[in-house]
Amino acid sequence: MARIVMKFGGTSVADLDRIRNVAARVKREVDAGNEVAVVVSAMAGVTNTLVKYCQDLSPLHDAREYDAVVATGEQVTSGLTAIALQSIGVDARSWQGWQIPLSTDGAHGKARIEGIAGDELIRRMQGGQVPVVAGFQGVGPDNRVTTLGRGGSDTSAVALAAALKADRCDIYTDVDGVYTTDPRIVARARKLAKIAYEEMLELASVGAKVLQTRSVELAMKERVRVQVLSSFEGGNLLGSDLPGTLVVDEDEIVEKELVAGIAYSRDEAKVTVRRVPDRPGIAAAIFGPLSAAAINVDMIVQNVSADGTTDLTFTVGKTDLPRAEQTLAQHKSEIGYEMLLTEKEVAKISVVGVGMRSHAGVASTMFRTLADRGINIEVISTSEIKVSVLVGAEYTELAVRALHTAYGLDAA
Repeated sequence: MARIVMKFGGTSVADLDRIRNVAARVKREVDAGNEVAVVVSAMAGVTNTLVKYCQDLSPLHDAREYDAVVATGEQVTSGLTAIALQSIGVDARSWQGWQIPLSTDGAHGKARIEGIAGDELIRRMQGGQVPVVAGFQGVGPDNRVTTLGRGGSDTSAVALAAALKADRCDIYTDVDGVYTTDPRIVARARKLAKIAYEEMLELASVGAKVLQTRSVELAMKERVRVQVLSSFEGGNLLGSDLPGTLVVDEDEIVEKELVAGIAYSRDEAKVTVRRVPDRPGIAAAIFGPLSAAAINVDMIVQNVSADGTTDLTFTVGKTDLPRAEQTLAQHKSEIGYEMLLTEKEVAKISVVGVGMRSHAGVASTMFRTLADRGINIEVISTSEIKVSVLVGAEYTELAVRALHTAYGLDAA
């Protein structure tokens, strides 16, 4: 017998038929003797609709009331899923974040989990009941509903799995696992049986959409074994029998690939601050105000000229570009730059793999492959297990396909 948290995303609970399918999957795990808790997202499209209601009424709406509105999507789904389970003979009960309670800080709209009181849920599960928990939400220090930010149901599920000391957290979505790259771009992309936490975290942070970044961070910290599965495949198979992808500790992976995957993001914008005085503190003068404006800066490159000035190029999220331009314009006199240039038609291409730690030549293979295709590299950034480059957006698919082949990731 195992204790399992099963999380179902918006497409998995998009209508009543799919909710019935979710209930049938949960029942199979219960009938197999497993203790099960379920975490659900809002039905597909519902959160977007609720967000739009808030924005249409007031672009500068109260974040606390925003949370009260958008959290209702998961409340509806958890109740419907509990009803569907009860209708097929499974003892089930819905739980909202405040009822557990799942405690968060007070950052409405992007709250972080501070603790989960799991004892009552464990007692219920041991008695044969299935808790159906509304994902994405918790309760803040002011006793008001909070939400965890988009994709927060994944984080809810992993945090709950840690609190319940679950053997596994199964995340059911509209894909059947983690692939070496986007199968819509590379038809010969391979599904990975296992991937290390660090690799998944890097892939999620640079554009892979399978898992939300914070959920992977939490899984790595708490050592929660996460399995990515499809809600639409597998027939009557149990989750443990489905061929998904396990996200696990690196030590569980015997044969470590040099490169686990290729990710891309079209959500980047490039900013170049031209002819800035080359003096101590200039980087702080640029990036300090951006940080204060909650603008995340990613790739950075600096070029020093002979005349005592420097050009500094970096990337921000495309949606943050207007605020970044405004912030830098407001601080132009302190920074002393001559010109500000921006470019939105760029893409970040990243190569990720724990095998990079022990193998040289990964970056040179990337650069040579792109050069052979006539693709110019605008910015480069690296970490211990990742190399990322910024290229023109029009080269995105060509770059991903070429690199996928160059690193031997194509399926036979």
